[in-house]
Amino acid sequence: MLSVEGRWVWDFWIADDGGSYHLYYLNAPDSLRGEDLRHRNARIDHAVSTDLVAWSLRGNVLAAVGGDADDATACWTGCVVSHNGRWTMFYTGSRFLGDAGSNANMETILAADSTDLESWRRRGQLTVRADARWYEVLDSSEWREEAWRDPWVEQDGNRWVMYITARANYGDIDDRGVIGYATSNDLEAWSVQPPLSEPGSGFAHMEVPQVVKVGGQWVLLFSCPTSALSRTLREAGHTGGIWNVPVEGPGRPFDASLARLLHDESLYSGRVVFDRQQRPQLLGFHAGMGEQFVGVISDPVPLTLTSDGYLAIAPNLGFARLEGGTKPHREESP
Repeated sequence: MLSVEGRWVWDFWIADDGGSYHLYYLNAPDSLRGEDLRHRNARIDHAVSTDLVAWSLRGNVLAAVGGDADDATACWTGCVVSHNGRWTMFYTGSRFLGDAGSNANMETILAADSTDLESWRRRGQLTVRADARWYEVLDSSEWREEAWRDPWVEQDGNRWVMYITARANYGDIDDRGVIGYATSNDLEAWSVQPPLSEPGSGFAHMEVPQVVKVGGQWVLLFSCPTSALSRTLREAGHTGGIWNVPVEGPGRPFDASLARLLHDESLYSGRVVFDRQQRPQLLGFHAGMGEQFVGVISDPVPLTLTSDGYLAIAPNLGFARLEGGTKPHREESP
């Protein structure tokens, strides 16, 4: 479990170099009690583990740069891929357009490169922005932000595909959540494409997507809390958390209305990671319930694949949930 003294910890992603797991996570001072304040002050830090349980803290790798940059306010969720001897981190740049009382926020996909997973250099010329032909952009509706974040990049044959948390430019305001989509042949130039899912699937947004192959089946994970479900789903008694749905492969359209809840919203921002025996494990951050935010990353939870291609928590294996908004003792740095 990853807990950092004096910091809230939430969304994360992992790069596996074959010997160690490199975890990159959003964090902010735990003196900031409100979600909006945490998001405005988020930076990306680094930790390393050999077993997905005990983590060694390595410190900050990316933080806001100020001014009018695309990541002027904060650095948000992303992913890491390896290609031709170079690691590339795709991450979300956040730029708020007003003071703390304003939620107007521009989100842009940015990138940084590394040769060792420790030091990162921004790739300033690479930006991927929402295309108003298909996606809702700031001030085109009453929605609070230009949702274009949480890139997940996967190789599909000779091309690369990027999954993005986005919103369609039509439909009921609480039901426009889609998985945005972009393609590249070289990880440099990206072409934004129509979304892979349709609005009206029950989600205001579909956060931190990941597409992963488990037991021969491709599965898409995303997170959506109860508060961001459509009114129709909430009135029917549905609750949010970590969702998953079988897909045909990277870059293939899918029906998000078929998604099933994998874990309730006490655990959020779910990621599938394979242990050294190549068994699928779920990690997420402990969000707590109600107003009591916890802000630590869970130990791995074993997964299984159902007969119809969905992920499920492996049976007969306990999972200790953190209750009451209390952090456990943090892992020690070396």
